Amino acid sequence: MSATRLFSVELNDGNFMPVLGLGTSAPHEVAKSKVEDAIKTAIDVGYRHIDSAYVYLNEEEIGRAIQKKIVDGTVKRDEIFFTSKVLCRVAYVSLWLTFFRPELVQSALEMSLRKLQLSYVDLFLIHFPVALKPGEEIFPKDSHGKIIFDTVDLCSTWEVLEKCKEAGLAKSIGVSNFNRRQLEMILNKSGLKYKPVCNQVECHLYFNQGKLLEFCKSKDIVLTAYAALGSDPKKDWVNKDNPVLLQDPVLNAIAEKHQRTPAQVALCYQLQRGVVVLAKSFSEKRIRENFQVFDFQLTPEDMKTLDGLNRNIRYFNGTFFADHPDFPFHDEY
Repeated sequence: MSATRLFSVELNDGNFMPVLGLGTSAPHEVAKSKVEDAIKTAIDVGYRHIDSAYVYLNEEEIGRAIQKKIVDGTVKRDEIFFTSKVLCRVAYVSLWLTFFRPELVQSALEMSLRKLQLSYVDLFLIHFPVALKPGEEIFPKDSHGKIIFDTVDLCSTWEVLEKCKEAGLAKSIGVSNFNRRQLEMILNKSGLKYKPVCNQVECHLYFNQGKLLEFCKSKDIVLTAYAALGSDPKKDWVNKDNPVLLQDPVLNAIAEKHQRTPAQVALCYQLQRGVVVLAKSFSEKRIRENFQVFDFQLTPEDMKTLDGLNRNIRYFNGTFFADHPDFPFHDEY
């Protein structure tokens, strides 16, 4: 069995996803060249799961990095799991919110694939269950600075993702930031061909998504954690008043006991819960450290203690989308 398969989870469509991935969302201050360097470093270290999205505006740099590592013989394309999103879209390709209309979804994916220099993505996600006015602006706003929404049937959008899978543009399809009710709407839709393989959501020690995790497990849907190490306060959308997760004294005490970094413990916690986890860094040292999570285990007592840190704190509260009828965070989970 290959190392990639060994540290992977089987999805409900039979494909495999590496349980540890590299996130690529970066604050404006981070040069795009650093994103490219981080991808190359991560692949050299052993990461085989790369998470991206249209809205991150760095697909060309990611594509160049992947191609360089393929050309130099470090990896083959089929060893990389790439996710993208169309806000609504790994490889994860993500479907961005301005491309939610069914007629725009496949063209959005094809545009991303050209930038990435790839013929397919391994995972294509609906990035967020809120549709924005179609167009080239990522966040279309009116003359008063308010976000301009659109109304789209998410089930119709899901049907186009199914077509992207059948066309070979995406091997697997899923969602991101969906609540239980929205997942059930997809699962219960008439004529469903493919279930979502995953739901990528904010999930960390201060917001451990316990109820949503159990629901996803009951439906054979993998929960993927973003912001697992907290989130960079330099990002525009991050709540600046939240505590810094990696400075938590309880987390640091457990890390010291195991002679590990707080980040390694926070990642290991998610892996032991059966969560696929994304770790983001543009530092070579931390990229290497964050990958060293497969050679130790937390004790049941450690896990119970870390469970107790849950405070229902979101770093991303998405309040600028809160007036949309499909805003997911009004529900309990």
